[in-house]
Amino acid sequence: MINPPFFNRVPYLILTSLFSILLFTCVGPEVNTSVTDADILAFHHSILTIDTHVDTPLRLKYEGIDLSQHHDPYEYNSKLDFPRMDEGGLDAVFFAIWTPQRARTDSGHAAIKQQAIDILDLTEAEISRFPQSAEIVTRSQDASRLQVAGKHAIYLGLENGYPIGTDINNVDLFYQRGIRYITLCHMTNNEICDSSNDTPEFGGLSPFGVEVIERMNQLGMMVDISHTSEATVEQAVSLSRAPVIASHSCSKAMCDNPRNLSDSLLTLIAAKGGVIQMCLLSDYITPDPPQEARDSAQTVLKQKWKGMDRRSDTNREVYRLEWSDLNQNFPRKLPSVADAVDHIDHMVELVGIDHVGIGTDFDGGAALSDCFDVSELPNITRELFKRGYSKSDIRKIWSGNLMRVFTRVEQLAETQ
Repeated sequence: MINPPFFNRVPYLILTSLFSILLFTCVGPEVNTSVTDADILAFHHSILTIDTHVDTPLRLKYEGIDLSQHHDPYEYNSKLDFPRMDEGGLDAVFFAIWTPQRARTDSGHAAIKQQAIDILDLTEAEISRFPQSAEIVTRSQDASRLQVAGKHAIYLGLENGYPIGTDINNVDLFYQRGIRYITLCHMTNNEICDSSNDTPEFGGLSPFGVEVIERMNQLGMMVDISHTSEATVEQAVSLSRAPVIASHSCSKAMCDNPRNLSDSLLTLIAAKGGVIQMCLLSDYITPDPPQEARDSAQTVLKQKWKGMDRRSDTNREVYRLEWSDLNQNFPRKLPSVADAVDHIDHMVELVGIDHVGIGTDFDGGAALSDCFDVSELPNITRELFKRGYSKSDIRKIWSGNLMRVFTRVEQLAETQ
C-alpha cells in the first residue's frame, strides 16, 4: 500500500485512523503476529511521525535537489523528498542547518554564521516553492495541524553552535529565523562546549555555554546534546530548566562509538524528562565491517577528484554518476532495521518507553540495508510490531515523546 498524494491524504488519514482504532482495540501487543502487513502500514500512515534530524539542506545547497521530485537514492546522494516522505508516511522533520567548523576566531565565526544564514535562506526559498506540500513551522502543535491538512511540517535545527561564536545575541537571531534546537557542538570543540570526538578543553560546558543554555531555555529552544562529551551532557542536563534531547544518538552499550550515549547518560537524560532520538547512521548501530575493495575504489575516486570542484554545474552530474557506479559495483555492507531496533529495545528496557524516539540522520550519512531512505521508514514500525510494541508505544516512539519535550520547553519559556 502506498500513501496517496497530498490532496487525498485528509480522507485517507481519517479513514485509517478510524480503522486503526477498531483494529487495535481488539488486537493487543501479545497477538501482534496476527496483524497483517496492510494493517501495519495503514496504522503507520495514520499516526503522527517525526524525524528529528535530517541533513537535507546540504542536498539543496550542494546538489540542487528538487524536493518535489522522486529521487532514486542509489543514483542521487539524497534520502528525502516530498514524494518519498509521502511513501514512507513521514509527516514532520527537523532540517539540520549544518555548517563546517573553521578557525575559532571572530572572522571565522562571522563567516560561518553567514553561511548558516545563507543555508536558511535557501531552505526557506525551496520550501516556499511548494506551499501545497509543506510549510516551515516553529510550534510543537504545528505538526499535527499540518498532518490533518495533508502537508508536511518542516522544523529547523542548528547542528553545531559554532556559528553563534561568542555573541549571545546570535542565539536570539537564530531563534527568530525559526531554529528550535541547537546541537551544542559537532565533531570538535567550540566556544560552547567540549565534543565527544575531541580532547577535553572546558571539562564540559564553557562559561559562555552556560549562558547559551540559559538563553535557549528563556526563548523556548530545545537543548540538543548529540555530539557532546560526557561532561557536557551531564552539565547540560543539570543546568537546563527544561528536558534536553539527543536529536540523533544511539546506545554506547550496543555499539561502542564515542558519539553514542552510555547507560549512565541515557538514565540521566530520561530522569530529567528528556528523550533520546535513535539514529540510523551505521557506524553508531554496529561496528563497520572492513570492505577493502570498496575502500580502495573510494580512494581512487577521491584522488581523481582531488583539487577539483565536484559541485560545480559542469562536474556535479559527472561525479554523481561515478559515485553511483561505485555504489553499484561495491555496495556497502549495512546494518539492518533489526540491528537499529536493538538500540530501541535496550534504551526502553533501561529508561522506559517515554524517553525514546527517532532521528535518522538521513542525508547526513545514515542508511540501513532495509531502510535506505525515508520511503522505507514503515519497516521500523513493522519491526516494532514484530517485537511486541503496542500501538501506544509506537506512537510515543514516532512522535509522542519528542512532542512532550518540545511542548514542555515552550511552556517553561512562556511561564518564566
